[in-house]
Amino acid sequence: MSKTERSRIARLAGSVRQKLGASSLVVAACGAMIAIVMVGLCAVSLYQGRLDAQDHTRDTLRDIALIAQRDIERNLELYELSLQAVVDGLQQADVMGLPPRLRREVLFDRAASAKYLGSMPVLDESGNIVIDSGSDTRRYGNFADRPYFIVQRDHPDAGLYISDPYESRLRSGSPSIALTRRLSHADGSFAGIVLLAVNLEYFHALFAGLSLGPHGSMSLIGRDGVMIMRQPYDPRIIGRNISGASTFRRFMSAPEGSFSETASIDGIRRLYWFQNFPHAPLILMVAAAEQDFYAAWWRRALTIGLLMLAFGASFVGLSVLLGVQLRRRMRAESELQLLARTDGLTGLNNRRSLGEILDLEWRRAKRTRSVMSLLFVDIDRFKAYNDTYGHQAGDDALAAVARCVSESIRRPADTAARYGGEEFVVVLPDTAASGASEIAERIRNAICECAIEHAGSEYGRVTASIGVVSRVPLTKDDLTAAIKAADEALYNAKATGRNRVSQSQPS
Repeated sequence: MSKTERSRIARLAGSVRQKLGASSLVVAACGAMIAIVMVGLCAVSLYQGRLDAQDHTRDTLRDIALIAQRDIERNLELYELSLQAVVDGLQQADVMGLPPRLRREVLFDRAASAKYLGSMPVLDESGNIVIDSGSDTRRYGNFADRPYFIVQRDHPDAGLYISDPYESRLRSGSPSIALTRRLSHADGSFAGIVLLAVNLEYFHALFAGLSLGPHGSMSLIGRDGVMIMRQPYDPRIIGRNISGASTFRRFMSAPEGSFSETASIDGIRRLYWFQNFPHAPLILMVAAAEQDFYAAWWRRALTIGLLMLAFGASFVGLSVLLGVQLRRRMRAESELQLLARTDGLTGLNNRRSLGEILDLEWRRAKRTRSVMSLLFVDIDRFKAYNDTYGHQAGDDALAAVARCVSESIRRPADTAARYGGEEFVVVLPDTAASGASEIAERIRNAICECAIEHAGSEYGRVTASIGVVSRVPLTKDDLTAAIKAADEALYNAKATGRNRVSQSQPS
């Protein structure tokens, strides 16, 4: 491409950029005005509506959790009082001296007949039943293997212990949790436990009576992560340990709170409200599915969206048409800019863009006091090649050499350009002399291995000589000196036999 053609393309690109800039301002102003007025109002309204739906749901969940928590705490308090009454009664000699029937009524005070309560036995230090609330005739059974027995036996300070769910041996496998109190001898040694079994049906009935939507859920979880009850009810989930779930980690992070998360059990995203019991190792979780409480909001969003579509259709159509034209102009400008900066034959940077790159990289290297290397690559005996094989073959050879040069540099910061005729320049920022020589050898070998026939060369193929210079910029004149040094190194490579790399020595 001639200098006149490059100049004309550059002027044309400048004119296109000016016109495109004016058109872009008009399109941007109109589009911004429409977007701000219509989309802004719609987005604010819809976002506020979404927040309102979430806040209302959170308040509802908090109220439901409070109702359930108070019911459970009230019953746990009654159960604890019943256990403590038995513990106190067992320590009174006059009570233990009563006939079995009267002793049972005094000790248990008919607590075992309450709804959802199972058996209330007293176990000795070996885990055997010694007194049974359900009958004057004690049943036989040993429960020394149960965790609730082991905890009370091994931990004198356990206090009221609430067990994980288990299948009751005394009630045909009925799912239950145990509330236990430790019994101690006068010397403080372990004497057994008082056990009160609570049927999980109590929690099931309580949760089923609270409305949480089609996909809502409610759970009672132990602080160890074991699921005690969950609504919707699934017996396979009861007793499952969810301590590894992200939701459970949130439950343990604060006394109470709210967050949105996808459930590990069923994969449904919900808004959660959780409450840690202050006086029991339990966590109550209430959750509403986002697909349920956002349903009304989605209907409203659809209505507003359709109205926006109706009012904005004409603006959208205009924007699309203008956008298409704008993209075409941008594409044309990009192509023109590329032509103005690229050598048409080799696809490398041309000499104009090389000058800008050299100036930029040299100033950067000077600022950071880093080394910069230049490679001057010149095809050996290229005039003889053109004279022998013709200019079209010469152009093909130039393109092949350009490919070898560009494929041999790998870092994004490295740049190759056609300097003129059969000469190429490679700019290598942050590259020391050893690294530059290695890259130069890679380029030389790649050109040689192309095996392009050259009868006028002493090597029988197209080869190239390469001059290498590496400098740490110090003054303004260093760039010119570096270019001169690279050119002299190239001349030395030519003078010493061609098809070789010559390294310029520091002056």
